[in-house]
Amino acid sequence: MSLKSLNVYLIECFPLVLSGATHSTLVICDEAGQIVGRAKGPSTNHWAVGIPGVAERIDAMARAAKAEANLPADQKLTAVGLCLSGAEAEETNRELENYLHTNYPTVAERYVVCSDTVGSIQAVSNLGGMVIIAGTGSNTLLRNPDGSTHGCGGWGHMIGDEGGAWWIARNAIKTVFDHRDNLKRSKHPIERVWQLIQEHFGVRTLHDLLDHSYGRFCKTAYAGLCARLARAALDECDPLCRKLFDEAGQSLARSVCALQDKISPELLRPSTSGSATQLLDIVCVGSVWLSWELLHDGFVSELRMQGFPHDLRLLRLTTTMALGAAYLAADTFKLGMPRDYTGNYDVFYTYRAVANENGNGTAPEHKTNGRS
Repeated sequence: MSLKSLNVYLIECFPLVLSGATHSTLVICDEAGQIVGRAKGPSTNHWAVGIPGVAERIDAMARAAKAEANLPADQKLTAVGLCLSGAEAEETNRELENYLHTNYPTVAERYVVCSDTVGSIQAVSNLGGMVIIAGTGSNTLLRNPDGSTHGCGGWGHMIGDEGGAWWIARNAIKTVFDHRDNLKRSKHPIERVWQLIQEHFGVRTLHDLLDHSYGRFCKTAYAGLCARLARAALDECDPLCRKLFDEAGQSLARSVCALQDKISPELLRPSTSGSATQLLDIVCVGSVWLSWELLHDGFVSELRMQGFPHDLRLLRLTTTMALGAAYLAADTFKLGMPRDYTGNYDVFYTYRAVANENGNGTAPEHKTNGRS
């Protein structure tokens, strides 16, 4: 590659980070919008590791991705989109940006820093939309075409995280404790859930579990129990496990309803069903959504009960969530970057809202396996 073509190539690179609570992904895109470099890293949530820790990890991932893209490690990249877990406050976002410029000046020329939820939305549309993250924790965000954002949840396990894997696991453990204490008897047998808890944490008694709940507490280790509960719900039809996921579906739908009044009319599109209702796309991110079969009934029943008035399409990304951060950086700094949004997602469920005599929504559901 000639020096001239190398310079042009570098000018059009958009590195980005998409961060969850447990891991981060960074990719570098060229001027054609193609990914030419990738890197994985640990959490880049400043609430967990601090701003200096986040900056150090971003620098390390940027160096690894540059190496894969055959770029010099000290070459500043033109624009970086940082869509990070915990990056909801403008003040700390600017602090991170300034820290990177001061302490890691060769990473990039400029940054745009925002929540990881924004990156997921940007991956499917530059007009905005809604995203529900249900992984280790949970968070729901609405982004309108004018750039305004409104959130529900995302406050962490001490305050929120309803519908996330940690919350499901915690509810399973609390149900066992309450039942065994005769404080609140479970309507469903607890024996299988208690066995799964014992196997997951390697404990024999309730007292053994206290060490994992306090002195050795690890949110991701707690959340790992959720996968065992899902398998028992699907393969064994354990009633308590199924109830836990039904409640998670209700909580996730409740967060959608909580933002109903904040949805801009410009964000809604005509429904594909031919009815008078309008359509909203929701990007569904996180491992809990892999158990959609278990979430479905609770999710739909909550929308029906609250009379949610719009059709919904639930989208699953078919590309890295980090690509949305690249689009965000390109759009923020008016840098041309071609993209095909329809290739970035599949529609896995469509909710049809039909007005009844009271004007409230009910929902004959429709499942979609491919794109629409």
